[in-house]
Amino acid sequence: MKKYLILSALFLTAQVMRAQNQSGKTPYLSKSFSSETINNVVSQTSGGNISVTAVSPAESHVEVFVSQNGNSNKLSDDEIKSKIAEDYDLNVSVSNGTLTASAISKHNITNWKKSLSFSFKIYVPQKVSTQLKTSGGNIDLTGISGDQDFKTSGGNLDLNSISGNIKGKTSGGNISFKNCSNSLDLSTSGGNIVAEKSEGHIHISTSGGFLQLQDLNGDISASTSGGNIEGNAIEGELSAHTSGGNVSLQKLNCSVKASTSGGNIDVSIVHPGKYISLSNSSGHVRLTLPKKTGMDLKLNANKISTENLENFSGTNKTGEISGTVNGGGIPVTVNAGSGKIEVAFD
Repeated sequence: MKKYLILSALFLTAQVMRAQNQSGKTPYLSKSFSSETINNVVSQTSGGNISVTAVSPAESHVEVFVSQNGNSNKLSDDEIKSKIAEDYDLNVSVSNGTLTASAISKHNITNWKKSLSFSFKIYVPQKVSTQLKTSGGNIDLTGISGDQDFKTSGGNLDLNSISGNIKGKTSGGNISFKNCSNSLDLSTSGGNIVAEKSEGHIHISTSGGFLQLQDLNGDISASTSGGNIEGNAIEGELSAHTSGGNVSLQKLNCSVKASTSGGNIDVSIVHPGKYISLSNSSGHVRLTLPKKTGMDLKLNANKISTENLENFSGTNKTGEISGTVNGGGIPVTVNAGSGKIEVAFD
């Protein structure tokens, strides 16, 4: 029965638009689901891309793109059709509200150049959950809301205007997202992460790339093992850590905890939250604070210099400042180890 459904999906004239061209830009298969109720998407492919885009229910459909790996011995359209039927289970269907778009090899293909790559462009209603997996391609999500779980072994993750419980991972690609909300847990083993105009509970991590944060609001945790961290216009609560890079956080309206083991730290606070905590093993720390806010200062370094320190009460030494500003209030803790601290009040 399964084999019959697969072959029907491949060969029905109404569903097969044109045999794919060798560039992979023409859909091999386009199938409409305008009359179906869809609340979940499951997609799996061994090497191609997966994109899921929100549309009106009447426009729900899937486009399948097929390309041949390698640059020699190009197959004809009929040969590609035959190879798909012989070597792959290609399934594009809806059952019990779940849309499945998958291409799974029937057996182990040891020669990569003789294999095919399947990509899926999936258009579904806004409120859907997803489970997506590709071993090497990119994953793009646009405009959907629900529980999202996706993974790629080497491609990029690109998210735009999605909301819900979002969990994504790539082993080597970059991650970018904007206009996203609710809960995001995103990680990459080596790529960069760019986060823009998003809010909620945000956890992002990379083992080696840089982090760029812009216009975020919520409970935010950002870490990298070696890259730099840059942030601007953050609200809520921010934790930022890098093992060896620099940290630059500007125009903060939040509680902040930031650290690096080897780089420099530059932080500018417009409206502080509940606390400020900065740590550096040996590099330079520069901190700009609002002039009229009550704070409890606890600063330690090899050398500390201050600018416009007024209404202070406590200990002020070369390597230590401990006391209150404007009667005390928000705890400000900075430890630069053998490095230097510069504090300015603006």
